[in-house]
Amino acid sequence: MSAPIFREAVPADLPAILAMLAQDTYPADRETHPADPRYAQAFNAIAADPNQLLVAAELDGRVVGTLQLSFIPGLSFRGAWRGQIEAVRIAEDLRGQGLGAALIDWAVDRCRQRGCFMVQLTSSNERTDAHRFYERLGWKQSHTGFKLKLMEAR
Repeated sequence: MSAPIFREAVPADLPAILAMLAQDTYPADRETHPADPRYAQAFNAIAADPNQLLVAAELDGRVVGTLQLSFIPGLSFRGAWRGQIEAVRIAEDLRGQGLGAALIDWAVDRCRQRGCFMVQLTSSNERTDAHRFYERLGWKQSHTGFKLKLMEAR
């Protein structure tokens, strides 16, 4: 296996990224058809925001991983910035080969380069395999998260 390339996602990556997101079975109706225009709208909003980065992990010309990295300013910790990692996915057929760890390490390095005080992520309670993965990488479970759904996905 050659070395993966981690880069900013481009519109041509969207079908592969959406396919990886659709592999997530919690909740079962989480994603819809890739042609749904809301995906392109969201991609464009992320690409236009200098504090957002949608990442594509490429291996031998194939997009095999993704995550979204957000840089969040805050007043806590004397005005420190945080990195927020979300929507981490590796193609099912390549899991367990170190790609996820390399992708997370790459994202943490981007946060260091941006001067972030810390990096944080959330993971659904049901994703226990992901929890073990993050713990193996040295991440600590430190908070309980809460969400309030404001509307059903249209």
